[in-house]
Parts: sequence; structure tokens; C-alpha cells
Amino acid sequence: MLHLDHLRLTQDGFSVTADWSLAAGSRLALLGPSGAGKSTLLMGLAGFTAPSGGRVLWQGRDFAALPPAQRPVSILFQDQNLFPHLTLAQNLGLAIHPRLRLSAGDLAWVDAVLERLGLAGYGPRKPATLSGGQLGRAALGRVLLQARPILLLDEPFAALGPALKADLLGLVNDLAAEAGTTVVLVTHDPLDARRFADVVGLVHDGIADAPVATEAIFANPPPALRAYLG
Repeated sequence: MLHLDHLRLTQDGFSVTADWSLAAGSRLALLGPSGAGKSTLLMGLAGFTAPSGGRVLWQGRDFAALPPAQRPVSILFQDQNLFPHLTLAQNLGLAIHPRLRLSAGDLAWVDAVLERLGLAGYGPRKPATLSGGQLGRAALGRVLLQARPILLLDEPFAALGPALKADLLGLVNDLAAEAGTTVVLVTHDPLDARRFADVVGLVHDGIADAPVATEAIFANPPPALRAYLG
């Protein structure tokens, strides 16, 4: 279980608070207006923003003081952070060893992940030669190779068209279900939340509300969600 215990995160004078739990294996969508604190919350979970109060616990252990590399968390950003001078296989290999000291078994693992993502044979190619959908799959492959139990998605597919975005969210859904991964997705699109998440958390006015079952929150939206949806 992921538990945010009276967590407060402060960045550039703005604070967001959260006090709730999320069952392991859940898929949570964070919805809310720009500037409400959704990405700040993800940065805190990933370790890039230190909490100004409270705790972050996974399976009962507080990891709020740990650096990003030691947390049970991986994160995928909108820009996807693929290095243009490295091949696709090398970009994915960074998830296994930051200096790319990869064994034959590691290389076989990278190839297996590329194949699972529909990118078999693409290992020697550079990112500039790939389409937007292929780049999204490759970036997803790198976080999968980290094999951490919590996956944070900060609108990584927002720049893609609706069909490609739906395809990649479906792939995340399938892979997360296979591995039992807990996923937290930041999105501005209610449709993304409805087709991907089993629970939705509304972020508004510096507060990250406790997650609510997706169909329940859309069937009877609270005032802040009604204002957001228009």
C-alpha cells in the first residue's frame, strides 16, 4: 500500500497537501486544473521535491528521506528523456546500469522488452529516427526495466494523437496488470482517467483529495470536479 501521511510539499511558495492511501496494484488518475499541484505531488513521490511535512510510506516503510534512485518509484515525463546520441538499446540499458556495463543477459533482457513493446529490431536505432508513438514505447520500456513497484506518469503521451495515446495507455494498463505495478497518472483529460484508472484523485486549491472509484466520481462529481469539467 502507498500511504501519504499528512504529506505537504512546497515549491516556489506553493504547497500541496495529501493524506490518503492507495492499494498496491491500483491505477490512479490525478485530475485538476493547471497549477493545482498534480506534478508537484509526483515530484514529491519521485524524490525531486522534499516534503515540508508528513511521510510517504510504501508497504509500511517511510521513504520520504530517500534519494530518487533508492525509492520504489520510477517516473515517465512528457519529454520522455531519451538521449539522442544513444541507440534505443543503450537508452533502455541505462535503466539497468547507469554506465551501460551490460552483460549478455542484460542485453537479452533489453531485446525482450523491445519485442514486448512492438519494437523488435529497433535497438540499434537513434531516437531521431522514431515516430512519436515509437518514442513513447521506448521511454515506457526504460521505466519497465527499472522494475519498481510504483510507476508515475506525468502526461507522457499528451503530445500524441488520441489513437496513439489510447494505445499506449492500454499498453501501460496491460503491463502494470501483469506486474502488479501501482500507477499514478497525471492527466488533464477526463477521458484518459475513465479508460485507464480504477480510481481518480482530484487536485484543487493545494489539496490532493483521497482517491474515489472512477465511475462513482464521474457519476456524482464533487463541486471542484464539476467546475473543472465545465
